[in-house]
Amino acid sequence: MVVRRFAPYDKGSRFRAMTSVDLARWQFGITTVYHWFFVPVTLALSMIVAIFQTMWVRTDNEKHLRLTKFYGKLFLINFAMGVVTGIVQEFQFGMNWSEYSRFVGDIFGAPLAFEALLAFFMESTFLGLWIFGWDKLPKKLHLATIWLAAIGTNLSAIFILAANSWMQNPVGAVYNPATNRAEMADFLAVLTNPVMLVTFPHTIMASWMTAGGFVAAVSGWHLAKLNKKSTDTVGSALRGKNEAAHRFAAAFGAWALIASGVGLLVSGDLAGKIMTEYQPMKMAAAEALYETEGGGGACANFSVLSVGSLDGKTGQTLIPLPCVLSFLATGDWHGKVEGINPLQQAYAGGQLVNPDNKLAQAYQGKLAAQHITDFAPYIPVTYWSFRLMMGMGFLAMAIGAWILWTIRKGKLPSGGTWWTAAMITVPLLPLFANSFGWIFTEMGRQPWLVAGVLGTSTGVSPGVTPLEVILSMVLYTVIYGVLAVVEVGLMLKYIKADIPVVETPRSRTRTTSSPSRTEKG
Repeated sequence: MVVRRFAPYDKGSRFRAMTSVDLARWQFGITTVYHWFFVPVTLALSMIVAIFQTMWVRTDNEKHLRLTKFYGKLFLINFAMGVVTGIVQEFQFGMNWSEYSRFVGDIFGAPLAFEALLAFFMESTFLGLWIFGWDKLPKKLHLATIWLAAIGTNLSAIFILAANSWMQNPVGAVYNPATNRAEMADFLAVLTNPVMLVTFPHTIMASWMTAGGFVAAVSGWHLAKLNKKSTDTVGSALRGKNEAAHRFAAAFGAWALIASGVGLLVSGDLAGKIMTEYQPMKMAAAEALYETEGGGGACANFSVLSVGSLDGKTGQTLIPLPCVLSFLATGDWHGKVEGINPLQQAYAGGQLVNPDNKLAQAYQGKLAAQHITDFAPYIPVTYWSFRLMMGMGFLAMAIGAWILWTIRKGKLPSGGTWWTAAMITVPLLPLFANSFGWIFTEMGRQPWLVAGVLGTSTGVSPGVTPLEVILSMVLYTVIYGVLAVVEVGLMLKYIKADIPVVETPRSRTRTTSSPSRTEKG
């Protein structure tokens, strides 16, 4: 499939030597997508572990404690990997994007500082208390530590997403011509950016979908394994406890996956309307819509599938959904959606990408110096990443429903190739949907680092050579490859080990009391 592109395609450009800008973008894309593999699982799994432990504290049911221990260990492995891979993101701003850092540091640095000083310190401190506080802290106080760690983890998302949303819609900032920098004018405006207000719930729902799929898959796999076990009388008692725990977790994960999928539909609908308002070119690119459609009784269709010529100049919709794009973009089934061509002509003629934005207005005189001539992103990437994001999400919801149907009324899955494939697939589908969603978000903003203000090529470090970027990219790739082996190895080891057999920890009421021992596993 080749989707139409506005500008004539320069075939020779495909084989040109990659510049520092190209390589810096590739490096940032590779490391960021890799880091994001761990983030959604961490965001929601921290809450799921806290919920399991809350159920144990309230009911004193052993299965909830065992699930807390089991999924808590998997959460810790994933959390550690997320921290390690996330550190590189900070370094890259200074290494490859120094001009961007200089220009936006006054705004971009504020939410990142809050994320490090408030959210990250909060989550790491209380996570440490949770890890080492078993049998040493009163039950309810120990429970509070995992909740505070989970809250800190989600607070991190708020500040990171506020920084990213500012790049999509740069509010709360003014331009200082003396320093040629953007400066903070209203931090509250940054935190309440309309893009941020829809991006945060959308990201959290996507995280719950990923973590829900992960829990459903792990416990669903164990249920199939238990169905094939033949045990003696003593073993059957433990088998029954394991089955009860995994049945609860599989159902919990599947319901969380489906419910968060519904939440994604709602938040995604809101996000589409905000995107149309502040980034109309991105919405047009999502549909490969070249001419304006809708309005005046007509409507814009959403294409499930299109085909195009190899030169990218012609295309044909094969599976249209009538008027869906109009509703997605405007909330009106006959709403008008601007096309790529008229938007390109308007921006090339001097119209601001963000005409009502104060920073864009003040910086208008500097835009011509950036020599941006093509204001459309690369259409095949935006078109297909948008559809892969949605398609994978819908498929994950369908598998979640299948899991619930299979284990209904005390039944156990029979296992087999299809069940095993589904258990492997159901956590990966929302995980990759997350990645495609972020690829669409970032690639759809091009050619801008800060939408309508700072071009991507303008923000790269002027003194960095292509060789230097290649060397650092190779180094990161090797390190990330090693970390991937470690992560997968540890996760598979503890997933296969099954939930531990534990003694219920005692609350310490006196400092002289000796704690009970918890079995390892």
